[in-house]
Amino acid sequence: MNSLYHSTRGGDQKTTASRAILAGLASDGGLYVPDSIPSFDLPLTALADMDYRAVAFEVMSRFLTDYTEEELRDCIDHAYDDKFDTKEIAHLHEAGDAFYLELFHGKTIAFKDMALSILPYLMTTAAKKNNIREKIVILTATSGDTGKAAMAGFADVPGTEIIVFYPKDGVSPVQERMMVTQKGDNTHVVAIRGNFDDAQTGVKKIFGDGKMAADLRKAGCRFSSANSINIGRLVPQIAYYFYAYANLLKRGKIQAGDPVNVTVPTGNFGNILAAHYAKKMGLPVGRLICASNSNNVLTDFFRTGVYDRNRDFFLTSSPSMDILVSSNLERLICESAGGDVKTTAALMKSLRETGKYEITDAMRRNMDDFYGGYADEDQVFEEIRRVYRESHYVIDPHTAVASAVYHNYVKETGDGTVTVIASTASPYKFARNVLAALDPKYGNFSDDEQFDALAEVSGVAIPAAIRELRAAKVRHNTVVDIAGMEQSVREILHL
Repeated sequence: MNSLYHSTRGGDQKTTASRAILAGLASDGGLYVPDSIPSFDLPLTALADMDYRAVAFEVMSRFLTDYTEEELRDCIDHAYDDKFDTKEIAHLHEAGDAFYLELFHGKTIAFKDMALSILPYLMTTAAKKNNIREKIVILTATSGDTGKAAMAGFADVPGTEIIVFYPKDGVSPVQERMMVTQKGDNTHVVAIRGNFDDAQTGVKKIFGDGKMAADLRKAGCRFSSANSINIGRLVPQIAYYFYAYANLLKRGKIQAGDPVNVTVPTGNFGNILAAHYAKKMGLPVGRLICASNSNNVLTDFFRTGVYDRNRDFFLTSSPSMDILVSSNLERLICESAGGDVKTTAALMKSLRETGKYEITDAMRRNMDDFYGGYADEDQVFEEIRRVYRESHYVIDPHTAVASAVYHNYVKETGDGTVTVIASTASPYKFARNVLAALDPKYGNFSDDEQFDALAEVSGVAIPAAIRELRAAKVRHNTVVDIAGMEQSVREILHL
């Protein structure tokens, strides 16, 4: 069965997966969603003997139906190769009473690599399939990890340019250094004086600017996105939840059909939405535990049905989650409204104009499998210490948010279901905060000394991504106000 895609706001006609990937964002500002979630028709036991590439194909082929088997396997083989530093691609580590799904073994040691390693291949294949000859300009905002992972994927890919905006004081030193040292003649990084929500709003505004679109066409270019608003980012993420389940089966930790809970540290809502889509496909997922940091807008939403971004914004030790407008939630809103695009459009209009909206009781009932919780900074640091003390396992602050929320959930509910925690970044990416949590004595160490100390403490070798940073030269140093974002794009593209 062919999967077709439509906008959550109803303004675009139905389209194929490849065209939705090329567009990134629908022309009406909505996000592309499949007309229906495909069923996974293989027995789950069949996955237990498959490697990651095989599982990814079985999952992704159900969504990307206008890609031939040869095209999709080629994309997968190029994406999930030796750029990952573990054979499993996504290692499942048992520590205490939970399983940590390590999604940080790619080139930029964060979970974004899992999808952004394949997106350039999906996109360039889509361009060929649809006879697109314009240069594809990837325009994206990042809260720390997407930007680097996207640039690493698209660097020097023919027929593409990539422009990344990030909040100048809203990412970790390692995240920033990874971005500003990125090589590639087609890569461009711009810091903004503002937060991630400002960057994301600015990018969406540029996407919707009619004059910019006309000028792009004249220049032989077209915009697309590498954020998780692009369905080509979201679909690959579904695969690793199937892989984790298959791994649990293989180890004898569960029997086929047993439910598994999933806990995800959540910012833009793409990663946990992928787990939800896996459940809709038929993966036996129980509760979807949505873990937030001090920017707990999602926790309040799941507990009250009111989404309200009108609140203080906190810079935390888990910067990839420092978000008050979770774009991918729009996809769940549309689904919970029974696919009513007019309702979705109205709610998004309210969010844009007033900063808030409220869903109906019926919509809330359609989200009953979600649980929202949050962990503040003290809880995050304590969780890093607890996990290390009890399991000699070092986790980063984002993973610690999820781990703390999960254990609070168990205390609150008594639910002892086997649980997978999405571990979204290597502790090396946040070495200073991780070591500060473990022992204050590391506070005066230089960055290099902290990396060495973390290697000793964790027993895990310093990743190649960190070793390369030590000698990397800064190549991008542009900083602009929010109002200057469009002009930056015009200057970069010579419009």
